[in-house]
Amino acid sequence: MKTTDFSYYLQKYFLQYLPNHCGSTSATIDTYRYAFISFLKFAKDELGIEADQIKISDLTRENIEKWYLWIEKNGNSVSTRNQRQAAMNGFIHYLEYEFPEYLHEYQRILSIRAKKAPIPEISYVKEDGMTAILNAVDINKPNGLRDYLILALMYSTGIRVSELIGIKVRDISLSEPPSILVHGKGQKSRYVPLFQEVRPFLDRYLSERHLDLPIHENEYLFKNHMRKQFTRQGIDHIVKKYTKIAAENNEGISIPDNFSPHKIRHSSAMSLLDEGVDLIYIRDLLGHVSIRTTEIYAKTNSKKKREAIEEAASKIVPEEIPEWENDTGLKNWLKSFNKPK
Repeated sequence: MKTTDFSYYLQKYFLQYLPNHCGSTSATIDTYRYAFISFLKFAKDELGIEADQIKISDLTRENIEKWYLWIEKNGNSVSTRNQRQAAMNGFIHYLEYEFPEYLHEYQRILSIRAKKAPIPEISYVKEDGMTAILNAVDINKPNGLRDYLILALMYSTGIRVSELIGIKVRDISLSEPPSILVHGKGQKSRYVPLFQEVRPFLDRYLSERHLDLPIHENEYLFKNHMRKQFTRQGIDHIVKKYTKIAAENNEGISIPDNFSPHKIRHSSAMSLLDEGVDLIYIRDLLGHVSIRTTEIYAKTNSKKKREAIEEAASKIVPEEIPEWENDTGLKNWLKSFNKPK
């Protein structure tokens, strides 16, 4: 079967340009991969073009705009649409230098504005909720100490799941002040403090698993039941397990049913804000590139204060992811690309 110019340059984009020229991480490449799987399905269902028949000339403003509308019509959020658009724009920027004869059309595509997404409500638990979740862990049971340490580190540092599962023994510094080197988004690393309350549990964990020996310094700090690096799903399972136990044993404490690792990160940020920690320091701890990202916590904090005031006043004032079918060729390649062997 003849290779189309689209399939050739898309593979070149994923295999060479993104990892080598842009230095994109596996997570970024995965996001782009899912975007193009969506585009291939759209092309087949809406344009009647099979994946292996798409040509560069099919990338027109009209077709791309139809795809963006199709994304939302299929139940995806505005944020998902914007992520798909960012992925397509990245590919279009790449093609500008490969196909200058289409430059005008590419400029038309790039001029499509992203939609303004609504700011999501931040879901988090207060300190008593996190305390209940941590108390739900029996550290004397098999893997109990590991699970406790996972939850405690996420809450005390606000690190992302991807950063947590990437921590190796060598990244831990126990000299004063103790800290952990975490590897964040965009291949950027930062040090986060290891709080004194967590230190004894970490010392015991390292000792019991003999991870304090130099021979183990390149091993992952946390491993699953198969003695391999944790996955996101594995950490999510741990969070949900102890959240459920905490909710059952503490009826008076508000713990959402859909609590997740990322919401522990939110809880950490809100706790720091309640303690009066400056947004600049919260930004650095969380690894945000811009203070504008961190400001969402300040806005939520203000909203909660206003709601508390209104609630108090009311007491004294009178009432007033698609399943893929028959995928072959390029679509199968996209789905399998960048997956662990």
